[in-house]
Amino acid sequence: MLCKNKVTIIGAGMVGSTAAYSLVTNDIVNEIALIDIDKKLVESQVMDIEHAVPFYGYTKVKVGTYKDCSDSKAAIICCGAAQKPGETRLDLVKKNSKIIKEIIPKIFKQNPNIIIVMVANPVDVLTYLSVKMFPKKKKQIMGTGTILDSARFRHLIGGHFNINPRNIHAYIVGEHGDSELPLWSTASVGNMSLNGCKNLLTKDRARIFHQAKNAAYTIIEGKQATYYAIASGIATLIRAILYDKNTVLPVSHLQEGEFGVKDICLSMPAIVGERGIVGKICIKISTQEKKLLKKSSQALKKAAEGII
Repeated sequence: MLCKNKVTIIGAGMVGSTAAYSLVTNDIVNEIALIDIDKKLVESQVMDIEHAVPFYGYTKVKVGTYKDCSDSKAAIICCGAAQKPGETRLDLVKKNSKIIKEIIPKIFKQNPNIIIVMVANPVDVLTYLSVKMFPKKKKQIMGTGTILDSARFRHLIGGHFNINPRNIHAYIVGEHGDSELPLWSTASVGNMSLNGCKNLLTKDRARIFHQAKNAAYTIIEGKQATYYAIASGIATLIRAILYDKNTVLPVSHLQEGEFGVKDICLSMPAIVGERGIVGKICIKISTQEKKLLKKSSQALKKAAEGII
C-alpha cells in the first residue's frame, strides 16, 4: 500500500497526545492515527486535538489500530511506564522492554518500510532492542535520544550570551540520561567556536551542562512529566522524515565502530531523511569526550543485559 503523509502514534498519554498536538499546530502531516489500550483516554485525546485543527491547517486525527501503520510513513512509540520522581530513565528497562517486544513486530508486519521513532524510555536501550529484533531495518529505527537534551543545552547557552538559541550549534550526546556528555569542543555561536571563549568560564560550562542534564528531574518533580519540549522535538524529527529534509539531528541510532563505540544505540549527530538514518556526521571530538562517550556506551550495554 502506498504510504500517505501520515503517522501513527502509539501511546495517548501526555507525550503521545502532545506530540499529536504539536504535529497539528505545525501543520506537518495530513493524518494522525493515535493508538492506546485505554479506549476512553484515546477517544478523548483525539476529540480534544480535533477541536484544535480549525485554528491551523487541516489534519485528520483519528483513533487508530495497528493496521494504520500499513499506510503510515512513521510510527512514533510513546507508550510504556513513565519516569517517576526519583527514578532514572534506566530504571524503566524491564517494564518497557516487554511492551516494545510486543509492539515492534506488529508494526513491521503491517509495513516493512515504516520508520520507527522511539520516544519511550530508556530510549537508547529500547531503540537498541528494536534494532536487535530487526537488524536489517537498523536504518529505519531511531530514538529521539538527546534531541531534547541538546535543545536544553542550546537554550541555556543562548541565555548565557543573550543570543537566540537557534543560532547556537551545540550537542549533548551519548545516553539520553545520566551518562550523557556535552560536546564543548564542537560548540559554536554563529561561526565562532566556544573553545577558549573568555565569556564562558569553566564554572559556567559546568552550570549549563548540569542544568541541561538534570532538567527532566526538576520538571518531573514539579509536574510529574515532561512533554511540551519533547513533542516539539518529535515534530522536528517527523518533518525531516516526511519531507526528506536530510536534517542533522542528535538521534539515538546503532553505533558501528564510530569513536570506538559499537553494538549499542546512543546519540550522535546523524542525517535524517525519508529513509531514516541516511548518513552519519564525522565530527572531531576531544580525547576526553571520546572517553566519556565510551563510558556512556558501557552504561547502556550494562542496562541492556538480560533483555535482548
